[in-house]
Amino acid sequence: MRKIRIYRETLLIFLRGLLMGTADVIPGVSGGTMALITGIYQRLIHAISQINLTFLFYALEGEWSKAREELRKWDFNLFIPLLAGIGLAVLTMSKVMTMLLTVYTAPTYAFFFGLILASAGFVYKHVDELNLKNITFLIIGLVFAILFVGLNPIQTNHTLPIIFLSGMIAICAMILPGISGAFILLLLNQYEYMLNALNELKIVEIIIFMLGALIGILSFSRLLDYLLDHHKSITMAFLVGLMIGTLRLPYTKISTTMDSVWPVLIAAVIGFALVIILEKQFEKYHIPWEA
Repeated sequence: MRKIRIYRETLLIFLRGLLMGTADVIPGVSGGTMALITGIYQRLIHAISQINLTFLFYALEGEWSKAREELRKWDFNLFIPLLAGIGLAVLTMSKVMTMLLTVYTAPTYAFFFGLILASAGFVYKHVDELNLKNITFLIIGLVFAILFVGLNPIQTNHTLPIIFLSGMIAICAMILPGISGAFILLLLNQYEYMLNALNELKIVEIIIFMLGALIGILSFSRLLDYLLDHHKSITMAFLVGLMIGTLRLPYTKISTTMDSVWPVLIAAVIGFALVIILEKQFEKYHIPWEA
């Protein structure tokens, strides 16, 4: 029975990774949102914040027992299946997203609109009460997102240092519910380039991007872990504002590319319903961050 339980938990974490990876290649949708909906968010942030490279120094000094002891602090039961799911989803969904955004632009963004709207409602459940402090941070998040989404893409090149910095910045957004890492890449003029790099398996660009992402997530996760531990309610209120504000992106795309209203409405309803279904399905499998 214990082995069956372990296999089931591993499979469920892998499925969470698939959902997170799929969300991470969608402009306007956050992998962090999927992690929150599927009940793995706090454990993930806490696990990432505990990672350090102390084991390397012990290994270089030949103190293998201490190196192994440091590595045991890493949550490999979480990281291995989750990263496998994320990696598989990113590699496969990059091709799908390129096609959908080109051929079915308005319905695809309507689907994203429904996803984000329902996700904002889910995150709102984590706000303790609607007091002045929480409302203030919600409004700050809302205004920031509206202004941020309205920015024009920066005309940057695709050199390796720029790709490295893009990875650092985008990964911070990817683990935040409400901030889309893919949208950050759009603003940095790297989204289509990195999609093509994945489709064409440009190994150097992919590795440089991943190195930037690794450094970014290790540093940012510590701040996020502290905020969730000590200021969870206002952090969640700020994220709700962010998510509502980012609806400006899919709305703009829908309004400028829509040919018929019905496919857009149907796609939005499907996106909204999907979040509710995922929340219900994963509710009994929520993993506490102390695990």
